[in-house]
Amino acid sequence: MSLWLEAPVPDVSPDCAVELWEPDARDASSQPLGSSSCTLREESSTPQSAGSTSRVGLEATEPTALLPGVEAPPESTELRPQKRKKGPAPKMLGNELCSVCGDKASGFHYNVLSCEGCKGFFRRSVIKGARYVCHSGGHCPMDTYMRRKCQECRLRKCRQAGMREECVLSEEQIRLKKLKRQEEEQAQATSVPPRASSPPQVLPQLSPEQLGMIEKLVAAQQQCNRRSFSDRLRVTPWPMAPDPQSREARQQRFAHFTELAIVSVQEIVDFAKQLPGFLQLSREDQIALLKTSAIEVMLLETSRRYNPGSESITFLKDFSYNREDFAKAGLQVEFINPIFEFSRAMNELQLNDAEFALLIAISIFSAGPTHVPTDANETGEPPDTEQCPFRASICAAPAG
Repeated sequence: MSLWLEAPVPDVSPDCAVELWEPDARDASSQPLGSSSCTLREESSTPQSAGSTSRVGLEATEPTALLPGVEAPPESTELRPQKRKKGPAPKMLGNELCSVCGDKASGFHYNVLSCEGCKGFFRRSVIKGARYVCHSGGHCPMDTYMRRKCQECRLRKCRQAGMREECVLSEEQIRLKKLKRQEEEQAQATSVPPRASSPPQVLPQLSPEQLGMIEKLVAAQQQCNRRSFSDRLRVTPWPMAPDPQSREARQQRFAHFTELAIVSVQEIVDFAKQLPGFLQLSREDQIALLKTSAIEVMLLETSRRYNPGSESITFLKDFSYNREDFAKAGLQVEFINPIFEFSRAMNELQLNDAEFALLIAISIFSAGPTHVPTDANETGEPPDTEQCPFRASICAAPAG
């Protein structure tokens, strides 16, 4: 996300915040979004079928129930998942093959000898409640190549091999199990029993003025989000061309992500204008704050839209992307991974709307790097925000 603002797009300059700030400027919604043409390097990948939140496809009792219009074949013991006897898994010899795709197996996963790829695919499909569609009649031969081409046949083969949904743990169960294991390991290492949980600390009550300010911040952010959501139809569509490697498709993907970044910057500027005391600062200080905080705020907004179940980020409620999609847009792996790791870490904090609004407001009012000069302050000195009423009210809040 942080590189979007630095992309060589003629219509998007580093001083876009200046243009968006102008009080007498026309509403940004009436202006067309900028785009650019450039050649990007990307890794070859195959688009995945869109998943649905419905669990209908995963709850079918027969594999053929996943295929609309295909009658179930006569009952046969070959199609019924064979349950493995309870007890420890047999010892691996090292040459076992995956029961789903024929790749090298890594062990018994969800009751079936399978590889890491099919294990992860089955787990993601169950957690997301994914429903796939086969475009070849539902009879794709499953191997290491076809498993990437047809997700419906791969999921059906997982079921036929005997993979069981009840063996898949939810994200919350995994988190609790991991936390419990870490506590046990720490207790064993220190040989000290875990301390009894202390009663929750009673935090000082916020004043009515502080509560009112927080409510206004949350309302302002929700209003800005709704305004950005209305811009989704003006964003260049994600390319669905037959050749994803074509120059046109690459340019369209780049334009798509660039225009999403423009919408995000506009949302930040709109929210900053509604912060108490922001418009009381000088014009130069307002511009300096927006310049130095835009990337940080965009990362915070990105982490807010992170989905740990599918490991994807959703923008404007309609556009969802995983790491592979970011790579298709031209971002390098060394920049993509930190974005997702930061989003995952922030998601674990489980911040609410009020906490996010306060965090973003504080980020905007922070001075940030001192090496960013402005027109009125070429020495790069940080903007003067000490007299800002919002900053003063935050500093006066009771510690807790």
